[in-house]
Amino acid sequence: MRVVIAEDSVLLREGLVRLLEEAGFDVAGQAGDAEDLLRKVRAHRPQLALVDIRMPPTHSDEGLEAARTIRAELPEVGVLVLSQHADEHYAMRLLADGAEGVGYLLKDRVVDVERFVESARRVGEGGSALDPEVVALMVGRHRDDPLGELTARELQVLGLIAEGLSNRAIQEELFITERAVERHVTSIFSKLGLPATGQEHRRVLAVRAYLGA
Repeated sequence: MRVVIAEDSVLLREGLVRLLEEAGFDVAGQAGDAEDLLRKVRAHRPQLALVDIRMPPTHSDEGLEAARTIRAELPEVGVLVLSQHADEHYAMRLLADGAEGVGYLLKDRVVDVERFVESARRVGEGGSALDPEVVALMVGRHRDDPLGELTARELQVLGLIAEGLSNRAIQEELFITERAVERHVTSIFSKLGLPATGQEHRRVLAVRAYLGA
């Protein structure tokens, strides 16, 4: 999978390059600012752009805006944003057009290299990977919404769906049976009023309902 990495910290950028190359990714370009990121994404057309939110010159939201530009111009390019802060406003701006091919992870909470690589690959393939802390912030903004009917366990399962986990992965994460996961997922779909248009499509719709609540 071809990837372009944007990170203004040279040490962190080189670490990401080495990590992803060892995992089999083809690092087609590196950028230290948002302008360079856009130039290299447009030139290389990667499957994935790995983007830091705060980049030069102001270190505010240049990376996020570049990520949104990539989403608008090249929707086939997955965008995985790395942030130092859990900010639901940043996440909602990134996810305004849907959760497909989008990831939002917190740098300090990436403690498992294999899981990080899996998240990167999933986003590059059109899936999603969202840090549950960010999702919890977004869900906590409003209480009068369809999610209010979900049980605590169903919210937990939906949060893991938002991370991009499969039923099997959710089973392993929560130490419950796969059949129990299936029951929770079916209940979530029912309570959110999602039509039976295919399991994967309903998972995406459930995530969008979750993030938009």
